[in-house]
Amino acid sequence: MLNNWVVMPTCLPTVLRRCHTCTSERFRPNGKFRVNAHPKLLDAWLLALCTTCGDTARLTLLERVNVRSVRPELLDRMRDNDPVLAAKLLQDPVVRRRNRIALDWDNAWRLDTVGSDHLDREVIDVSVRFAARIPVRPVRLIAEGCGLPRAEVERLLAEGKLVSAVRLSGKLSGDFTFLLKC
Repeated sequence: MLNNWVVMPTCLPTVLRRCHTCTSERFRPNGKFRVNAHPKLLDAWLLALCTTCGDTARLTLLERVNVRSVRPELLDRMRDNDPVLAAKLLQDPVVRRRNRIALDWDNAWRLDTVGSDHLDREVIDVSVRFAARIPVRPVRLIAEGCGLPRAEVERLLAEGKLVSAVRLSGKLSGDFTFLLKC
């Protein structure tokens, strides 16, 4: 029987970017937007607070864009400080590259094993789905989901008792499946 696990975000990730006020490199996005409309042009930012000094950083989303070219629904969601939109825009590679930021997902996700009763079986077949593009080491997910130490999972991988079509030694942010033979 196939078990389904889901990696879900619990909050917005920490933004890694140098603070102009202090020496910190961590900002906590609060999901708030700032929108400035000039007569025909629009600017929009996602706000993030420095974890050390509290200074506000503006992550550019739109810059000098014609107001009529922005979908009204998007503008309404920004004005309403939609947290789902903030999470989606933070994961956008164009936004990250434009603002020269990276994301730190430590303590911002959880693994939902959906009540799997897999520990009493000889062979465990698991499908792991990511609700967001969260880079996580598969060995860590498997250890957490099965209640095993990471060293034990790495030993099982080396012995060939843990099999997957994807490489399990690095970070993944996309769906994968694995088979564990106990």
